[in-house]
Amino acid sequence: MIKTVIFDFGQVLVHFEPEYMVGKYVQDKGDKALLENVLFDRLYWDRLDAGTISNEEALSLAKERLPQRLWNVADTIYYNWIYNIPEVDGMRKLILYIKEKYGVNTYLLSNISTYFSSHKDEIPILGLLDGYVFSGELGIVKPDREIFEHLLSKFGLKAGECLFVDDNEKNIKGAKAVGINTYQFDKDASQLKKYLDSVLG
Repeated sequence: MIKTVIFDFGQVLVHFEPEYMVGKYVQDKGDKALLENVLFDRLYWDRLDAGTISNEEALSLAKERLPQRLWNVADTIYYNWIYNIPEVDGMRKLILYIKEKYGVNTYLLSNISTYFSSHKDEIPILGLLDGYVFSGELGIVKPDREIFEHLLSKFGLKAGECLFVDDNEKNIKGAKAVGINTYQFDKDASQLKKYLDSVLG
């Protein structure tokens, strides 16, 4: 029986779209493309998620690849991306629904930087959840089994009673490897609701 639902963050609870985040501040097509490719390069973000590089170090490395005229807007984009992540349609309503109807606990397990986790109280949808595990704070990233085991231990959960919702197949496989039930999300909250009704009801 499923008693707990664990959510990923980007592309599950919110849209993480570099094009949107850059477009809030830059209109020139060439500059937009450059900033998207450089500021959100996995070369930096994988290290940010793993907690092995600071925000300042990541930005410094990014600026080495940008013309100086874009440095100020690069700072603005980077330090404001957490405010430019619109919620995925239906997910707020879904969290409230399953908590009210089924009484399940809901948690977040996300590969994400310490910059984000230090500002989590400013992200409205996170206020609906019962707890969080952030990779940047631990220095462990999904799909490493250790991060799933950490979450289970931290909140006293049994793997077989949990459902993990993520859009990434590798992370889904990582959760399955420790015995957690899974659902690969495709941004369709209505389909997820049907599935949750079938396993929680």
